[in-house]
Amino acid sequence: MPTEVHVHGYLELVEGVSARQVEDACRPLLQEMEVAHLSELKSMEPEQPGFFYNAGNWALEMCCTLEVEETFFKALEAAMVALGPLCDKASPVEVSTYHEDGRDELQLIFVGPTAAAILDAQRREMLADVGGLLARHFGQGEIDEVLGLVDQLFRRQGHALQANDFSVGLTPGGSDRRRLH
Repeated sequence: MPTEVHVHGYLELVEGVSARQVEDACRPLLQEMEVAHLSELKSMEPEQPGFFYNAGNWALEMCCTLEVEETFFKALEAAMVALGPLCDKASPVEVSTYHEDGRDELQLIFVGPTAAAILDAQRREMLADVGGLLARHFGQGEIDEVLGLVDQLFRRQGHALQANDFSVGLTPGGSDRRRLH
């Protein structure tokens, strides 16, 4: 049964990455959507650009609503893993799933050149989210205290990451956290 999904993100690529390299990395996704090129991956919403390789900025811009099958998520994950080594830094990609029963589900996929870069992007995103949430109820002193603890947790994870040999592009942690999302 088809599901509506919106993919939104901006990946800064290493200078010199070609459109062909980006397209090759996205091959699992292109095959899933039964198109040959990124330019053919059109959004259901006409005002959304789809997946666009920006050669002037060395970037892949994604803003695309699609009707997909369940296998889409594995193909998207494979494409994001393949894009990781082409990235200059790690960035989140938002994937919103709109279920028929009215539920919306939001996932963040962190894409980056190394597991350490991905962990740092996750840390930055978590600090921003937690800080924003706490700001509704607490003063800056209390917020800084909690953010310091969250930062320590991520730094511990970073030390564990350096001690282990994790695959590039995958987040560290328990077995359920070694996935991209």
